[in-house]
Amino acid sequence: MQYSHEVEEMVCVKKGPNHGAAPIPEEGKWIQSKEIKDISGLTHGIGWCAPQQGACKLTLNVKEGIIQEALVEMLGCSGSTHSAAMAAEILPGKTVLEACNTDLVCDAINTAMRELFLQIIYGRTQSAFSEGGLPIGAGLEDLGKGLRSQLGTMYGTLKKGVRYLEIAEGYVTKMGLDKNNEVIGYEYINLGKMMDLISGGTSADEALKRSKGKYGRFDEAVSFINPRQK
Repeated sequence: MQYSHEVEEMVCVKKGPNHGAAPIPEEGKWIQSKEIKDISGLTHGIGWCAPQQGACKLTLNVKEGIIQEALVEMLGCSGSTHSAAMAAEILPGKTVLEACNTDLVCDAINTAMRELFLQIIYGRTQSAFSEGGLPIGAGLEDLGKGLRSQLGTMYGTLKKGVRYLEIAEGYVTKMGLDKNNEVIGYEYINLGKMMDLISGGTSADEALKRSKGKYGRFDEAVSFINPRQK
């Protein structure tokens, strides 16, 4: 340790009371975090790249400073999905500090990691007041049955109006319109359910039929359109 001449010449003033770091809530406990291993919690965060053409929702489950589980969900950029494949392999086993200083290839994922780091070290996790935290696998439960991200893809123009493409229930195949050509419902396919049925031995045609659903006043529609073709 090197000190400047000015510091060396100073009179030493004794340090007063030092109560340490303010405690933060972690998995149902109040913790004075001093080291990375003092950090635990499950949380979510959003990241974006510099041109803002893609986004990442990142979910991490951290136990004693080490990432035990990572869910990487991407939107808007084809290259970022491949980066997510690498990030999901890279992140588990790293400390949250290591993860912040690891090139996760896609800036959206890197930004999400930064935002999660801030949440985690300040005690702002989703599991802050959950006694014992959440088990490894809790991140996967966010995807629900069929293990698909919750997506909403809608498109609209002033001239031709709105098109529903994908919604929480699934892939939209038809939009139902009333006599005024206003949307009153839609038909969808739950792709996760359909693929589960096919994997279980159900024929593709039968799986498609069993995975269809309707929402709103679809049956009362005067006309129907395929949002991707009309």
